Amino acid sequence: MMRQHRRYFLLSLVGICLTFLLTSCGTQTIDQYQATAKTTLTWRVNYTPDPMEDKRGRWEEFAANSLTNVNGERPAEAFGQADDKGLWWPRIPPKPSLDQIEERQKRAYEKPGTPELLRTVKYYITYQQDGQQFTLPTNYAVYRQVVKAYPQQIPLRLTMGINNGSVEKAEPINN
Repeated sequence: MMRQHRRYFLLSLVGICLTFLLTSCGTQTIDQYQATAKTTLTWRVNYTPDPMEDKRGRWEEFAANSLTNVNGERPAEAFGQADDKGLWWPRIPPKPSLDQIEERQKRAYEKPGTPELLRTVKYYITYQQDGQQFTLPTNYAVYRQVVKAYPQQIPLRLTMGINNGSVEKAEPINN
């Protein structure tokens, strides 16, 4: 009997959580918006107890450069050509010197790995709604949809994430 009550309780709890998640995601219709993608190049080094054993260590980050892409247009500070995803990248930051790498070694048994250039992108959409401006994180698919719609300012329907804290999908509204 006790087991059956526990099962009902757990099922009720799962149902309440699902209801909360589904009702906390909404949609918005917008006609003023902007897409941004912040591209960053960062030198990093992995410090491990034994690099030959492929053990997890700790990462230390060194110099980094960032560039903000707006609506898919080439930023003035962009370096080179756009990549396969239509993103522009900053100049490569200076590679850490051997002295800099050795300075970050915290324990004698740690061995620094080879410096790696990490490429990261953070996507955002900024839009106007009821006289307020919102900037929310998003994904590459939404960024590209906004970039394509931007020149004609085609109205978009946004599918919001949990608690309206992100944008998960953007669809053009054809009148």
